[in-house]
Amino acid sequence: MRNLLFSLSDSDGEHQSDHRKIPFSDVVVTGSRNHFLEREWRPIDIQVATWVLLVHVLALFAPFTFSFDALLLAFIGYLLTGLVGITLSYHRLLAHHSLKLPKWLEYTCVYFGVLAAQRDPIFWVSMHRYHHQFVDSEKDTHSPINGFWFSHMGWLFDSGYILEKYQERKNVEDLKKQWFYMFIRKTYSWHVLGLGAFLYAWGGFPYLVWGMGVRTVWVYHLTFLVNSACHIWGYQAWKTGDLSKNNWWVALLTFGEGWHNNHHAFEFSARHGLEWWQIDISWYIIRLLEVLGLATNVKVPTEVHKLKRSLNALK
Repeated sequence: MRNLLFSLSDSDGEHQSDHRKIPFSDVVVTGSRNHFLEREWRPIDIQVATWVLLVHVLALFAPFTFSFDALLLAFIGYLLTGLVGITLSYHRLLAHHSLKLPKWLEYTCVYFGVLAAQRDPIFWVSMHRYHHQFVDSEKDTHSPINGFWFSHMGWLFDSGYILEKYQERKNVEDLKKQWFYMFIRKTYSWHVLGLGAFLYAWGGFPYLVWGMGVRTVWVYHLTFLVNSACHIWGYQAWKTGDLSKNNWWVALLTFGEGWHNNHHAFEFSARHGLEWWQIDISWYIIRLLEVLGLATNVKVPTEVHKLKRSLNALK
């Protein structure tokens, strides 16, 4: 791990000549993944890249289709798909089992994540669990050691990289056993396209632009910033042996996900903003659900957990 995580602050500098530093950080790109050329573009890579390009082009029509009701639609979609769907459900509920919800509520919340168009829950959770298992190593799904672009979104278009690193993805058997997640996996595209058709039928092209284009692109890049920016810029409150950082402005935009070093220190925790001043909207929603009796087995680090983590850093 040390060989992959050295920074330019190393005094001898003997390993640094062949590598470049990401601007305004001490993160050095040690990987040599070719993002576009001299690699195979598999059909799924072309499909994903085409979709991402299309929603970005769609979002460019925003200035010409603006209305306050379209803006409100995009904001509500941001809350439902970003906060409820991705942050609370895909990430804290499914990927880390930080809490439990009744199945009817779990499936409802996760479905909003499906509409975020970030692939089906089985794929998303599998990639995230591998990220934690191999964080900032050569087997990480999206580490900035392969460059900012790769960690931000380049990995999405490189299924060959995934196949090279993970021949058999068997880290989501808990989801594969449930009919709902297998159904979503097989029919995923229809749900996303169906939302687009619904929005167009409801409010015409402006609703499609803002409810699908603007909202999807906005939530995309906020999610991607957790993978990229939060492993490059910020500070470490805990010595986790990786590049994870707490980043306050990403946390504000992603409902608490930007307290990423906290998250890597205590992966099981439903609460990422561990200090009172670390705003974590997702945690506030989870706490409300717990008070209402809807969220159970909510996990947070105890003082013993924190002390143990601190002592391990001293070894």
